[in-house]
Amino acid sequence: MAVDDTHAGIELVPRFTDQGYSAEQVRERREWLQRKLGVDLPLIAASAIPSEQMRGNIENPIGSAQMPLGVAGPLRVNGLHADGTYYVPFATTEGALVRSYERGMVMLTRAGGAAARVIVDENVVCPMFSFDSVAEAAAFAAALPGHLDALRAEAESTTRHGKLKRVDPRLSGRSVIVSFYYSTADAQGMNMIVKATERASQWLVARGHAPRFRIFSGMSSEKRASGFLLSGGKGKTVVAGARIPAAVLQSYMRITPRQIVEMWHDTMLGHLQANAIGFNAHYANGLAAMFIACGQDVANVANAAVGITDYELTPEDDLYASVTLPSLTVATVGGGTMLGTSAECLQMLGCAGTTHAPKFAEIVASAILAGELSMAGAITSGEFVGAHETYGRNRPPAP
Repeated sequence: MAVDDTHAGIELVPRFTDQGYSAEQVRERREWLQRKLGVDLPLIAASAIPSEQMRGNIENPIGSAQMPLGVAGPLRVNGLHADGTYYVPFATTEGALVRSYERGMVMLTRAGGAAARVIVDENVVCPMFSFDSVAEAAAFAAALPGHLDALRAEAESTTRHGKLKRVDPRLSGRSVIVSFYYSTADAQGMNMIVKATERASQWLVARGHAPRFRIFSGMSSEKRASGFLLSGGKGKTVVAGARIPAAVLQSYMRITPRQIVEMWHDTMLGHLQANAIGFNAHYANGLAAMFIACGQDVANVANAAVGITDYELTPEDDLYASVTLPSLTVATVGGGTMLGTSAECLQMLGCAGTTHAPKFAEIVASAILAGELSMAGAITSGEFVGAHETYGRNRPPAP
């Protein structure tokens, strides 16, 4: 049954008493839009995702979007969770991106692969508790660790998967920002841990430990870049690195290890002048493409792309390259991970379903390392512009 959403001449998108996820309701909503705008939407209508499966992922559905999907590899990963050779899906419209990442992957594989490790695996919510004086705020912060068991019981009563690991209070004037750190298993889990944190915070207020709170203070840096992210705790902290022999680097990039280290030094100066948070060439490029392909919450690229790329000259005059992603937010269950092509892309990596989030994180970090190496090589060798002219222009071919 359609809901009347016409108010004072404002015509809203058609809604239904049951939110409108049946195939007929989605078609009715799309046809209403086509009539109103005078457009035809056959490709949007040709959705590969059954509309009922969209419930909980989107509102007012009219179909689904399509993106070009490419694959790059082989990528050898020597991780604790990901140990093998992988072919990585990228959903993007940026020409040259897949080919660039593939060049780095092949070079890494030829060099023996990337070592990858998940160092920290947790997520965080940071509510703010407000007091009438600095003395009251300080007393609350000092007493908070003694309430951990009770807070854990309250928080975990709302979820089967989220586990409260610790709380960390930080004074700011007469307010206290409390970071609640959770294990979220294979889910990204932000909605889950916000609900858990709200319950724990309500317990603190009900017991008279604090007069009031706001569930978000902004410190957790969900979906935005900040210096807070460099310390980790917002998702998985993952490090990937590899030694690239000089001969292999010369073969694939036509440069020497010393040249790439000199390029790194020069661009580091630019990052410092820009007051950049972290240092990397283009984490966001690969992360966005892999997130779209694999059904991740794409807005988390904003926090996941805060990280550090490092290049070092070894005593043997080879190159050691590494990436550190302190706040990589990825999941293999929940959200969009099981919708349509997202599930298939995770299956390509052997990462669909439970127990696979750490494996996925190690693959993602290793792919990011490959992309950093390839872009560094292109800048150092002077091939960056030419590569984009060759692969990144969608002009018609010459007759």
